[in-house]
Amino acid sequence: MKKFTEYNLHPDLQTGIEAAGFTECTPVQEETFSAVFNGRDVTVKSQTGTGKTAAFLISIFQTLMESRQASQANGQEPEQEQVLILAPTRELVVQIYEEAQLLGAHLDFSFTTIYGGVGYNQQERELADNPDFIVGTPGRLLDFMQQKKIDFRRFAYLVIDEADRMFDMGFYPDIQKILRRMKSPQDRRTLLFSATLGTRVLNIAWEHMNDPVDIEIEPEHITVDAVKQTLYHVSRDEKMSLLLGLIRKHQPESAIFFTNTKRMAEELSFRLRANDFTAEFIMGDLPQKKRLQIINAVKNKQIRFLVATDVAARGLHIDDLAMVFNYDLPEDSENYVHRIGRTARAGNSGIAVSLADERSVYNLSSIEQYMGSKIPTEDITEDLIAEDRSRGTRFHSDYGRGSSRGGNRSGGRPSSRGGRSSSRNDSRRKPSGSQGKSSGGGSKHRSNQQSPAAPGAKSQHSETRNAPSPSKRGGKRKSQKPAHRGGKKPAQTAAPTAKMSEQERLDFYARKYGEDFAMKGKKSARKTQKKSQQKKKSRSTHDQREQSGSPAAASPGKQNQNRVQGSSNRNNQAQQKRKGQGSRSDSRKNKAAADASRKGSGGADSQSSSAAGKSSGKGKGIGGFLKKIIGRGE
Repeated sequence: MKKFTEYNLHPDLQTGIEAAGFTECTPVQEETFSAVFNGRDVTVKSQTGTGKTAAFLISIFQTLMESRQASQANGQEPEQEQVLILAPTRELVVQIYEEAQLLGAHLDFSFTTIYGGVGYNQQERELADNPDFIVGTPGRLLDFMQQKKIDFRRFAYLVIDEADRMFDMGFYPDIQKILRRMKSPQDRRTLLFSATLGTRVLNIAWEHMNDPVDIEIEPEHITVDAVKQTLYHVSRDEKMSLLLGLIRKHQPESAIFFTNTKRMAEELSFRLRANDFTAEFIMGDLPQKKRLQIINAVKNKQIRFLVATDVAARGLHIDDLAMVFNYDLPEDSENYVHRIGRTARAGNSGIAVSLADERSVYNLSSIEQYMGSKIPTEDITEDLIAEDRSRGTRFHSDYGRGSSRGGNRSGGRPSSRGGRSSSRNDSRRKPSGSQGKSSGGGSKHRSNQQSPAAPGAKSQHSETRNAPSPSKRGGKRKSQKPAHRGGKKPAQTAAPTAKMSEQERLDFYARKYGEDFAMKGKKSARKTQKKSQQKKKSRSTHDQREQSGSPAAASPGKQNQNRVQGSSNRNNQAQQKRKGQGSRSDSRKNKAAADASRKGSGGADSQSSSAAGKSSGKGKGIGGFLKKIIGRGE
């Protein structure tokens, strides 16, 4: 390996390299320096932990310093050549930014970071200052492009870090948009780094790069050889106890614990703290500010253990990491190599311990096939099983759903119903003889075992729970007893059964709901009785009105006589009414005949005949009319 002092680097840059503690170049750094210093684009296949961040930073620093020196030698003012570095995650953006500040501490360059999850104002102000280096994620950069706060045509250098990871996260269309708005490949320098060279990575290189030099570094076997690996087959019930025993055995100063789910990462950090270890977790749902605080605390040795999901497996740079624990075997075989590579960086050795339980053991064969070797397995002895103080305690998630109880067969598996499980567990712990032992839906199942109560009556538990407390009402709570007629409480009747008669069931529902009911297709006896009483009452009132007004009650014979007399009177009135209608009909007929006679005679004769017709009956009116005609000789 070459040393950095063997390259003719700028003195200020060399000072920064020495301050970072770098002395010898890694293979990826040697290959990158050789291509970039000769003005070529590069596509580098390399894993994290191989020194690729320093490779592209030092290469660009040296090239920019040479360009400035050339302009000054020609008596020209050096033009600003901006650099854009794209990374998939906010953590990686911050790490690149910090390493750039460290290596370029003595260089006249300005740096800024652009990523989502934080406010826009501060980033807008920093963009307005035209920094030399911008490290950011594609999404937020495109937001500023749409706001016309950033112009991609101004960048002379482009670095795409973790390209395959970025494409897996859905940034491929965003990368295409950014590249189409930049200078042509011949007018800029492009450096692409990726763990794998897939189809989309090669498409980027073919379409948007200028005849790049392909550099392939195979770190998988190197990383595996530098890490001492151990595998334990354990049940989920003893998983936490075994983990605590392994920590006690190895006594690592620092370690990362990897889980497959965000919820398990949070729960594992909780259980580590319950056993007196300083531990925190990191995942995608964590606020950005807190995430950065945790990473810095781990680097500063303030936090001993870090629990993480695979989102932190790539790009997380922690120096001198003693151990890596795979609490869950990863589903992706490649992620296993990325995980254990956190403890063997820059040529250092490390220890990786994996726990295979009933579920994650199915991922073991694909991992071993991917590495081309078996992971050494060790037996679990009694001295490796330690006491778990968190066993049986309740775990509440601040970022996941609900809570789970530890010490079960699933090793703290979360309940599928979230927070509902906690109330159910509380109800089980209450003494069986206590009142109100059921809550929610549980009361429905236990009601069949209790003695029958009055239908519609509330249970003592529900009345006590729903009634306001004395402290809230501001005084003593008065007993509210239902008022009953006659001062007697009605007898409670059991619920209707099939043995009851129809009338008994009708009486029950009448007392319960305060109204009468009838069987389908039948009338209620109660309604029939009421109607008969109303008829008798109306008849009695009518008879009294037809009497002479004497207040004394009439005899039955007299009442019958009055009924007959009233009936005959009503018949006479009907006959007189019909006679009146007949006379009115005759009058209408006479009038019609007179009108006809007037039309036939015309003039004054019609008027006289009409007057005659009105004064006499039907026959007289017509006879007088004929006599007049005969008298005239017509």
